[in-house]
Amino acid sequence: LAREGTQFPSLVAALEEAGGVTQSADLRQIVIQRTTSGASQQTIVANLWQFLETGDLRYNLSLRDGDTILVPTRESFDPHESLRLAAASFAADENRPLNIAIIGEVFRPGPYTVTGTARTGAAGVPGGGGGNSIPPTVTRAIQVAGGIKPEANIREIQVYRRTRDGQEQTIAINLWNLLAEGDITEDILLQEGDTVVVPEADTLLPAEIAEVAAASFSPNTIRVNVVGEVDNPGVIEVPPNTPLSQGVLAAGGFNNRARTSNVELIRLNLNGTVTRSSLAIDFAAGIDESNNPLLRNNDIIIVKRSASATIADTLDTLVTPLGRAFSLFTLPLSILNLFE
Repeated sequence: LAREGTQFPSLVAALEEAGGVTQSADLRQIVIQRTTSGASQQTIVANLWQFLETGDLRYNLSLRDGDTILVPTRESFDPHESLRLAAASFAADENRPLNIAIIGEVFRPGPYTVTGTARTGAAGVPGGGGGNSIPPTVTRAIQVAGGIKPEANIREIQVYRRTRDGQEQTIAINLWNLLAEGDITEDILLQEGDTVVVPEADTLLPAEIAEVAAASFSPNTIRVNVVGEVDNPGVIEVPPNTPLSQGVLAAGGFNNRARTSNVELIRLNLNGTVTRSSLAIDFAAGIDESNNPLLRNNDIIIVKRSASATIADTLDTLVTPLGRAFSLFTLPLSILNLFE
């Protein structure tokens, strides 16, 4: 029996003391096993979800010495309830680093330790930390893994979760709803040991590719290789949704030997094929998928020589050997002149 003035602990207080409940907890069927004064067993079912919904303290039951609390796993995942639960005082600390795995169409798949402060970098570069601490979510895991690839199917992402009773839950995620409708419930909170799978898309519309490229979980920059007659040839980094013409300018623009009428764009497609397109360049033109398409990671731009530069190089190739032969012919005469 409790001494006079002693207050029995509540169910919520006990859960807080135990580190909080996980996102897989079934709050509607918490079981309290109690031994009565007659040594018989009493089973009490508590519905803490009603406590969250109504604030009615009657659902926050008082405990007794020797009580055993069992928090079962819910059968299915509800993203709306997950957000409500995460804000509860008796939820587990979701700001702590989590060990998860992410595979599929991200730039650097593998195991990661994810915090709520992840941010993306360049394509293929693991994201770093920064900003305010918030619970780790699916998009933050993608950021840590270098960002989403353009060929990713963000409508059918899956999270595989192992619950504490050994069951495996499969949670379907549609990040397109997050982009198109602002549905933040799709960006679910992760738990320790989760595996995030990002599948490859069969087909994607150019407008969808542009939308995904601008998302916060895409890389901040992409890499494009510019080859040929530009001032600064080589691999450049440009923001996502950069058009072809701006890619040429980012490499310093045409030099005086360039064929300025058109360039070649080489691209690896989703189906593994390679396309090679000859496109006219107009630096004043806007984005046009036919003539000034948006660049993608690992695109190659080839700027060829102009006709005049090609002719000049050909003549130089022909004239240079003749000049060397003439030098060999005049060398003996030059030596004889030294003795006159």
